[in-house]
Amino acid sequence: MIAIHTDISLVRKTVLARATLTSEYSTELLDSVEQVFGEEISPETAVARVMEDVRVRGDDAVRDWSRRIDGVSPDPLEVPVQELEAAAHTLPSEVDRALRLAVDRIREFHSRQVVRSWSTSDLGGVLGQRVVPLARVGIYVPGGTAPLPSSLLMATIPAQVAGVREIVICTPPRGSGGNVPAVVLAAAHMLGIRHVLRVGGAQAIAALTFGTETVPRVDKIVGPGNLFVTLAKKQVFGQVGLDGIAGPTETMVVADESANPEWIAADLLAQAEHDILSIVILLTPSRWLAEEVQMAVERQIVSLSRAEIISKALHNRGGIVITPDLETAIDVANEFAPEHLCLSVSDSDRWSSEIRNAGGLFVNEHSCEVLGDYVAGPSHIMPTGGSARFASAGNVFDYVKIMSIFQLDEETSVRLSPVAETIARCEYLDGHATSAALRYEDGLPS
Repeated sequence: MIAIHTDISLVRKTVLARATLTSEYSTELLDSVEQVFGEEISPETAVARVMEDVRVRGDDAVRDWSRRIDGVSPDPLEVPVQELEAAAHTLPSEVDRALRLAVDRIREFHSRQVVRSWSTSDLGGVLGQRVVPLARVGIYVPGGTAPLPSSLLMATIPAQVAGVREIVICTPPRGSGGNVPAVVLAAAHMLGIRHVLRVGGAQAIAALTFGTETVPRVDKIVGPGNLFVTLAKKQVFGQVGLDGIAGPTETMVVADESANPEWIAADLLAQAEHDILSIVILLTPSRWLAEEVQMAVERQIVSLSRAEIISKALHNRGGIVITPDLETAIDVANEFAPEHLCLSVSDSDRWSSEIRNAGGLFVNEHSCEVLGDYVAGPSHIMPTGGSARFASAGNVFDYVKIMSIFQLDEETSVRLSPVAETIARCEYLDGHATSAALRYEDGLPS
């Protein structure tokens, strides 16, 4: 049962209170760490050990930790290109058509994100910026509980549009054979990817960061993962580019009496099935809608294959919050800054302009989040944990860097150097001041 709440102040302290990444770990998780490492250590320490071992021993460490953690020692680590081609040929025709439509829409959307170099001579000489694509990017595709070709598409296509020359995919091996699901391999082949590694977890992040005999060192790692992937990304911050620190998926729906309660319930259940830590919240001023959605959730959940996961998610971080009015609901949504914010209200255009903080804004009931997950066009990689206050959804800009160009002419250099000298002396940096002074003392005659 998804609970209904009416006390906003209490909700802020409970349902809307964000847990930190290092909150209390479950006994089950700690036991699994002890089983792998043979002693009681924290997940952070466990990840640090894996990372250091991979840095030192390379491929051998990757295989050892894959065997100990995933029960598989993948050999070879890289999926042969022939397997990618074979997977593409065995893909059911309806899946092939669906993926190709998704590819076309995702590529079209990101091709419209203008990333350009420019220069100007208006400021003396030439000043400007040069857009440089990253040379090599690592894409982490989760796969612990289900194959996720959509994650591969959403991370890889913007990188290709940006002009990244080399893309390396890492995804956990599955089953006793350590195979990668055919649909994931087929998606990689569809995009022309040739490097797919059968490795997941912290060992994958370490391999991509430091490089091994098989895994090339990358400039940036993109893609969400489980707790150990997230902890590993935190530990390599500053050594490799990162798209962000992903937390559990979050969906917040703001709705009024015009909304269809069956659709709202289905949208909440769809996102709750990701993980027991998923956050799914409905904000509405309508008690009628709240009660109708609550009943619809109960009706629909019984037919879903991941009902147990959904039930735990609804109990842990789910809720329906009755607000005094829509204004309050919008204020709470902006304060929470969810990964996904769905507006199911009668005047959605008006209220959408009031949204400041969301990874993705889904305006009206026809723009359900599931379409965004797969085929609408924008990337489904979005900021979590409240980082939508300052971070953006995945985009082409994630895969380029901006290089500033300074090419001043002599006249401008002579004119600006006294100004630089003055500021440098205010900062007591005599070396800076001298360097600037030489430019106008030895420059053009007065």
